[in-house]
Amino acid sequence: MGLDPGLRRLALGTLLAAYPGPVPPDWAVDLLADGLAGHTLFGTNVHDPAQVAASTAALRAGRPDALIAIDEEGGDVTRLAHATGSPYPGNAALGAIGDVALTRRVYQSIGAELAALGITVNLAPTVDVNTADDNPVIGTRSFGADPVRVAAHSAAAVTGLQAAGVAACAKHFPGHGATVKDSHHELPTVDAALSLLRQRDLPPFAAVVAAGARAVMTAHIRVPALTGADPATFSRAVLVDLLRTEYGFTGTVITDALEMKGAAVAAGGVGPAAVRALSAGADLLCIGARVDAELVERVAAEIVDALADGRLARARVEEAAGRAADLAAWTGAASGSPAIEDADLGYAAARRAVRVDGLLTGLDQPLVVQLHTESTIAEGRVPWGLGPHLDGVPEIRVIATETDPATLRGLAGDRPIVLVGRHLHRLPGGPELIADLAAQHPVTVVEMGWPAQWRPAGVRAFVTTYGASHANGRAAAEALGLAG
Repeated sequence: MGLDPGLRRLALGTLLAAYPGPVPPDWAVDLLADGLAGHTLFGTNVHDPAQVAASTAALRAGRPDALIAIDEEGGDVTRLAHATGSPYPGNAALGAIGDVALTRRVYQSIGAELAALGITVNLAPTVDVNTADDNPVIGTRSFGADPVRVAAHSAAAVTGLQAAGVAACAKHFPGHGATVKDSHHELPTVDAALSLLRQRDLPPFAAVVAAGARAVMTAHIRVPALTGADPATFSRAVLVDLLRTEYGFTGTVITDALEMKGAAVAAGGVGPAAVRALSAGADLLCIGARVDAELVERVAAEIVDALADGRLARARVEEAAGRAADLAAWTGAASGSPAIEDADLGYAAARRAVRVDGLLTGLDQPLVVQLHTESTIAEGRVPWGLGPHLDGVPEIRVIATETDPATLRGLAGDRPIVLVGRHLHRLPGGPELIADLAAQHPVTVVEMGWPAQWRPAGVRAFVTTYGASHANGRAAAEALGLAG
């Protein structure tokens, strides 16, 4: 026997799905007609602007008010510019600059681009306070380590996006910045007292609620003081008592992707995770990137089964679907103000973020070496570094643990070496390679990841870009005098 059509439609109204490829398959459109809340676009769905606009139009043929979301944070996390790198610096660079008006302009510009393509929800900004230098998943996605600064820029980002008519989704509540594990792969723990969370992690969320953020995304992290052994996504104390009752949030609570290990493993699968998230107070369930029609139907069936066996109250699911519908109604009614057209906005901002310790001299025709680092799932495989911006200067790429310093010195000869990397303080073999080279050769280091306190001894200069976007790469090449 099939699912009750009314209950199936109700369940679908709480789901944010996805589909493979640049053209929406029929099932993705048909599910929207059946009541699916919407889809999230990933890099695999993006080829060029005209194609994205055609895709969003095709999806709206299924239902005109379908939610179409994307992770377009700027900086290291971009879907629209995944083939080249973002033309905007990310949050760490904007926080380092310290100009909240600029942050608002950058986010309004991003929002205007999304709105022009028919995208209505940006799963941004990241408002986590990055207090752990070894945080493997937030890092440069954060506006910084100071809660006051992060709160101010978070509010500006939300205001900018929503001024363009695109709903902002601030993430990851109640704060992913103190973790040293990636919730895509496991369930991280933030073992801190509630008093510390209020002082360190929560102020940016209070700021975005006050700024009118239409949505907030949950974190798949365990906070024993609040959640016990469960992730925050499954915690009523977090989603209802703290976010809604204490902070007064009235918008839509969106989960981080339920396919992530931090949620799916904890619940025993994506379907059970959906039920637990709804029970805890989530409204719109992001299934993830690897989605097909069978998975959507399976999750919907799990929700309907939970309504039948008492794990979920119908009123709770109706409330969730209603909030998802309210978000869709807001995006449909929003009339954004287009951003002032300025093709150089992101590049000019990235230039303002560059910091130089030491002297940038004697860099004529250097050997430029990029130290390979693995990308996180959030970042995806997006090009980064100085290569596209160098004027007649070749760049080589190496793995630090597999590279003999003597070989690099031999390649350089009498020329200086410029080492480019991300999160060099924790890159396997990175600090050792830099130390060995700097002891016998003129070395300049370009750090394009999170700017930890670590500084290598003996280098001529240490350049910090606060991110690895296309804009950050050009700004670094210009600072070094190597740009075309």
